[in-house]
Amino acid sequence: MRWFGKRTVGLGGFEFFKYLGPGFLVTVGFIDPGNWAANMAAGSNYGYSLLWMVSLSTLMLILLQHNAAHLGIVTGLCLSEACAKYFGRGVSGLILGSAVGASVSTALAEVLGTAIGLNMLFGLPLPAGALLSSGLVLYMLFSNSYPRLEKWILGFVSLIGIAFLLELSMVKIPWSEAARAWVVPSLPSGSLPVVMSVLGAVVMPHNLFLHSEVIQSRQWNLQGEEVIQKQLKFEYADTLVAMLVGWVINSTMILVAASVFHTHGVVVTELPQAQATLKPLLGNAAAVIFALALLFSGFSSSLTAGMAGGSIFAGIFQKPFNSSDRHSRMGIYVTLFGALGIILFIQDPFQGLLWSQIILSIQLPLTIVPLILLTSSPRVMGKYANSRGNQILLWAVAFVVLFLNVMLLIQIL
Repeated sequence: MRWFGKRTVGLGGFEFFKYLGPGFLVTVGFIDPGNWAANMAAGSNYGYSLLWMVSLSTLMLILLQHNAAHLGIVTGLCLSEACAKYFGRGVSGLILGSAVGASVSTALAEVLGTAIGLNMLFGLPLPAGALLSSGLVLYMLFSNSYPRLEKWILGFVSLIGIAFLLELSMVKIPWSEAARAWVVPSLPSGSLPVVMSVLGAVVMPHNLFLHSEVIQSRQWNLQGEEVIQKQLKFEYADTLVAMLVGWVINSTMILVAASVFHTHGVVVTELPQAQATLKPLLGNAAAVIFALALLFSGFSSSLTAGMAGGSIFAGIFQKPFNSSDRHSRMGIYVTLFGALGIILFIQDPFQGLLWSQIILSIQLPLTIVPLILLTSSPRVMGKYANSRGNQILLWAVAFVVLFLNVMLLIQIL
């Protein structure tokens, strides 16, 4: 796969903006309520010291999402379909079964975060908020096409970004300390579970499946070599821009948490507590902005979680995602209703958000390894198979994920 070739396709004028969308569907997945919990925990417990994990996770994400999108462009298959086609039934069953479970875990964080946002703003009980948000998500998924959903997602991401920039403008940041923390790794005592939750909150299994699905739905592989090569370039630009926006928003969450909570000795253990603490420190406006951003984040990421669950489940039967198809609908129902069922029994919503992200990081190797094997195979990708250099980068990412998972399991056990 040639990520940077000698020939380039011009991205001038407004043509590039026609291709914005798939990357931002992924971005909204890693600025979801699970990220809020992970980032609030990181900033309030450890100040600015874990900013490096956002940088590392985003770099890893760019490589992996770019790779997943290439699979969709070149083969016309999403990751789920490709796993079902090229791996044996037992192996693909393990991969895709665990991926469906990861989608449920993702939806748990998204729906729960939406419910928390509704509770903050309107006092709605969490179960009622979860039911309301799930109903709205189902309505949008079954009544909107990809292009319309992409426009909604772009709007939600913009609102979330504006909200956090407003929050950031209200606090004082020691920028030299933050700049160092972005690039210098640090692992304070007891921080590994939070580090893993940050990783799981940024590099998310369902997003890899979703990105390849949204890309392959456009069936560029059927339009000839010139179109494929052009779309590979546009896809990289879309992914890069979207992931950098996500990096800014995630970083801003930790910056705000470190400045507002850590410096005042406040350890955030639940998102409503974070909002309540903002009021005396920054005023009512900051608290309302925080709750609105959480609501937008939870609802938009619930949409992408449902899409991903439907895509993975349909792929088991080698079907593309189509909300009118029974396989996709079943995947959506399993994802959202599975999350709802768990929410009804959760006693500590904040810990539920954190553990949902840790579960995602544990499942990650079962998504990353098959993706690398598929995109490195000439049988699958033809001349667009990963080069040796790209394979080394991708396997290095896989090694880091596996290493951190082993460290986490050792600490838990």
